[in-house]
Amino acid sequence: MTALLIGAASALWFGILMAISPCPMAGNVVAISYIGKRLGNPRQVLLGGALYAVGRTVAYVGLAVVILAGLGSVPRVSTFLQGYMNKVLGPVLVVVGLFLLELLKFGRGGSGVGEKLGKKVEGWGLVGALALGIILALSFCPISAALFFGSLISLSIKYGSRVLLPAVFGVGTALPVFAFAVIIGLGIGSLGAAFHKVQKFEWWARRVTGAVFVLVGIYYCLQYIFEVF
Repeated sequence: MTALLIGAASALWFGILMAISPCPMAGNVVAISYIGKRLGNPRQVLLGGALYAVGRTVAYVGLAVVILAGLGSVPRVSTFLQGYMNKVLGPVLVVVGLFLLELLKFGRGGSGVGEKLGKKVEGWGLVGALALGIILALSFCPISAALFFGSLISLSIKYGSRVLLPAVFGVGTALPVFAFAVIIGLGIGSLGAAFHKVQKFEWWARRVTGAVFVLVGIYYCLQYIFEVF
């Protein structure tokens, strides 16, 4: 039980970190801004933001369940993961950590996607908010892909959780999104100032998490692959 709680806390943190990473956060802010302009009043903006967050959560949970069910349904893959998960997890954590530290980089996938889709669904109202959340959740960029496929999927396999940990991860991704919906809908302070503060927090949070990933990954490699300990 304690181990599962640790896994759930980790999944929640990965979800929050993913949501406030530069590429997903830019898409979130642009999308909610378009939703806010179209829906008009604060109550509808808040509801639209909530539906957008639900859309992202449903997409992540659905994708994780499909991937984990597929891996579990192949006997050889399932047996391999059960016997060698700790050995696989070490290198995976190191690679994900290097992505978070930006020592490994690929092109920024998904840039501008939020703005383009926001313009297309402006006239869809609340249904558009839900659809936009699902579509943008599946528009992975390098950091979000590393956190989802490298961290969440590995974590779910390790703890044998096909639904709970992905759901907690989805909730984590939804929290910052809904917070920005509240800021836009109720006009609380400056959106630009809030976004700047989130960016500063994300810079430190991502690097601390990346460093922890690398250190834990090295430990796993030394213990389970090279059997130093």
